[in-house]
Amino acid sequence: MKRFLLLALATITMGCSTSGAVSQGETITFKEAMESRQLPPAQPALNLLAEDYVKLTLELGQQEAGYVDAYYGPAEWAEAAKLKPRDMRQLGNAIVDLMLRLDALPETGHPMVEARKRFLSAQLEAALTRHAMMQGENLPFVEEATKLFGVTPEIRPLAEFDIFLEEIAKLVPGEGPLSVRVDAFENRFVIPTERLRLVMDTAIAECKKRTKDYFDLPETENFRMEFVTGKSWSGYNYYQGGYQSLIQINTDLPIRIDRAVDLGCHEGYPGHHVFNMLLERNLTNGLGWQEFSVYPLYSPQSFIAEGSANYGIDLAFPGDKRLEYERDVLYPLAGLDPSSAQAYWALQTAKRALSGARNTITQQFLDGEIPRAKAVELTQKYQLVSKPRAEQMMDFSEQYRSYVINYGLGQEMVKAWIEAQGDGPVWRWKAMERLLSEPMLPDDLVVPAP
Repeated sequence: MKRFLLLALATITMGCSTSGAVSQGETITFKEAMESRQLPPAQPALNLLAEDYVKLTLELGQQEAGYVDAYYGPAEWAEAAKLKPRDMRQLGNAIVDLMLRLDALPETGHPMVEARKRFLSAQLEAALTRHAMMQGENLPFVEEATKLFGVTPEIRPLAEFDIFLEEIAKLVPGEGPLSVRVDAFENRFVIPTERLRLVMDTAIAECKKRTKDYFDLPETENFRMEFVTGKSWSGYNYYQGGYQSLIQINTDLPIRIDRAVDLGCHEGYPGHHVFNMLLERNLTNGLGWQEFSVYPLYSPQSFIAEGSANYGIDLAFPGDKRLEYERDVLYPLAGLDPSSAQAYWALQTAKRALSGARNTITQQFLDGEIPRAKAVELTQKYQLVSKPRAEQMMDFSEQYRSYVINYGLGQEMVKAWIEAQGDGPVWRWKAMERLLSEPMLPDDLVVPAP
């Protein structure tokens, strides 16, 4: 039998009671379910539906490059999607058919089965929305984000961020636009090209070490790293299946020292690489849930993926631990002055308050309220970046649209949920483990008001 070590930590609340099941309001851990023989009974209808969902997702991936972010299921399914894809009308009908079949399944009262059904329902809702977008439907930013990712972003007026700009201006005094001053200051912390691989390898190794202190990772897991150009993103994890990843780092623009830990954690450990590994090991291989062998990019799964990957940086390097590591290890490797680390760290910490401004600028641009040139100008001002970096960020917004909400808002919600589970590092890592090992949705991250 496959190992279920990580899922044994998961606590699932039952929302109903049935004969032979746990009473309403009680909780049951995965380990307790196994020990008490409360593992889900055979679900042939749900398993068949899950297989059909995977095949449908693969066919949608033939209609839009990049729609399928990862796949590690049966090779013949992927081949069939290429050789005999249905047309868009047939695919739309197939999505609706799967939704009706899912709704027709009886309630089981079993927490794992019901969580699985909720996940599939949310993924199908997103697929129906993206199917419409593939055919040219253009939704308002907030509506698009809600239907694709299962959460409604708050669009804050840009004026709310002015107070943060005033505080940041004190950290980088001088004449001229603040974005220009900040960019000039940050350019003092660029990793030299000839040292980039060493610095990145070292940072990722440390991210992995800190993750392995709390997670039991597959012995055969690994990744390879490539440097690329011509992308709208700074880093990307292409999960290959079999606990392997390809991590690509974009070098179109100079890479500064803070990005080593950012990318190491976000794309690697405990970010995307670990997230996909745990889903593959625990759900696809461990339980035979084939729906987790495919990852459609435009779905609630991405909200969990990006939010947890961003929060994973702070989880692995809490408080001043990151500053200490960068100063004592990465700065010398990069040939940078360690005595300047504190000032750079203070600036990066202050800039976090500006995260939400990106959603506002993207919303205004995509909804046609401002032209691209104005969006670039506002990005320079409220993200404190150079024009080339602002242009790259807008390239990303044009390509991925409302996907941008998954980073800042995703991190905020993941942080709130995990830190509500306990104060100590062990409890937060356990909560992260649960998040990465269950069919979690954005709604599950909502922390009740005290």
